[in-house]
Amino acid sequence: MITTVKPTLRIGLTGGIGSGKSTVCKLFADFGVPIIDADQIAHELVRPGQPALQAIVETFGEEIITDYKGNLDRKRLQELIFLDSDSRKKLENILHPLVYDEIENQLTKITNPYCIICIPLLIETRAMNKVDRVLVIDIPEALQIQRACQRDNMNIENIQKIMWAQTSRDIRLNAADDIIHNDGNLTSLHKQVKDLHECYTKTAADIIVRPA
Repeated sequence: MITTVKPTLRIGLTGGIGSGKSTVCKLFADFGVPIIDADQIAHELVRPGQPALQAIVETFGEEIITDYKGNLDRKRLQELIFLDSDSRKKLENILHPLVYDEIENQLTKITNPYCIICIPLLIETRAMNKVDRVLVIDIPEALQIQRACQRDNMNIENIQKIMWAQTSRDIRLNAADDIIHNDGNLTSLHKQVKDLHECYTKTAADIIVRPA
C-alpha cells in the first residue's frame, strides 16, 4: 500500500520596505495560518551571547554594540549595510544561512495545509526555490516612502537608500505568482487575503506526494 503524504504548501511572502508585510501576515494569522518570519528569526539570532552576534562584532567592530548589555545597535548596522554593498554582503553571509536553516527547522513542526514564510529579501537572495509560490505585497513607490517614513520615523533620503538596495518593484512583480495590492484600505486588504487564503487552502488540499 502506498502511503500518501500531504506536505505543507510554502507561500513565500515578500515586498519592499513599508509595503505592509507585517499587516498582511497578521491577517493570514487571523485565519489560523502559521507564519514564519525571517526578520524575527534574524532578531533572535543576534541576541547577546548568540554566535551570529559574535561573528558580526568580529566583522564590523565593537562599535556595532549599543550598550553595556551587549545588544546590537540595529540602527547603526542598518545604516552601514545600506550605504555600503560590501558590508551588506558580509552581513548576509553571516545571517542568511542561519536564517534559512531555522526556517527549515520551523517548517518541520507545521502540520497545517499551508504556511506563510515572510522573507523580505526572498528575491534578492534568490531563494524562490525554497517556496512553492511567491506572494508579493505591492504598493506604489510614493506611498511606500510615505508609509515607511511614518512607521520608522526615518527621513526620505534614508528610506530611498533602503529601497535602492532592495530589488526593484518591476523585478519583484515579475517574480510573483500572486500579488496583493496594498494601496487601499484595510477592508480591501482583508478581502484580498481572504481570497488567497481560500485559494491556498484548496491548492494545498490537491497536493499529494507519493513516495517512490
